[in-house]
Amino acid sequence: MSFIEIVLIGIALSMDAFAVSVAASMSYNNLTEKQKLSMPVAFGLFQGIMPVLGYRLGSLFSSFIEQYAGVISLVILGVIGINMIRESFAPEAQREKKTLTVKLLLIQAIATSIDAFAVGVSFAAQGARILTSSLIIAVTTFLLSLAAVAIGERAGKKLGSKAEIIGGIILIIIGVKALF
Repeated sequence: MSFIEIVLIGIALSMDAFAVSVAASMSYNNLTEKQKLSMPVAFGLFQGIMPVLGYRLGSLFSSFIEQYAGVISLVILGVIGINMIRESFAPEAQREKKTLTVKLLLIQAIATSIDAFAVGVSFAAQGARILTSSLIIAVTTFLLSLAAVAIGERAGKKLGSKAEIIGGIILIIIGVKALF
């Protein structure tokens, strides 16, 4: 497989992470620089790890992952999205200060990288160089997620309180897309 082909696969795999990064950085307007960087790092890391796991463990879990990946992603991202929308309608006095927690970030990173496991299975079938391919995918996802954080932050400032609703809708749409 050529470098360009792997980069294109990395771009395709990173689109969910890109959208979640935009949604999160729109909704969490109090992100520290460390939190802003943690999204691309987490998404890139998981997008890089999952193909390796798929490559190594693919024969054991591939049918389960392929069968239930969409449902798992829909449930995880749907619940997060619905909570974001629900919280956006709470009176200002009742709203908790929203923070991006490590737990939430890890859940999002796993949910957006499940499809990368299946790609790892296909890499095994093709005899691809898995470590090089995974590194390219991880770097591609990191860079696109980094850009997404900047885009989301600017959009969040312009959209104000509506950003949380839009962010929640984006997460639900990604979950529904994953189902199909």
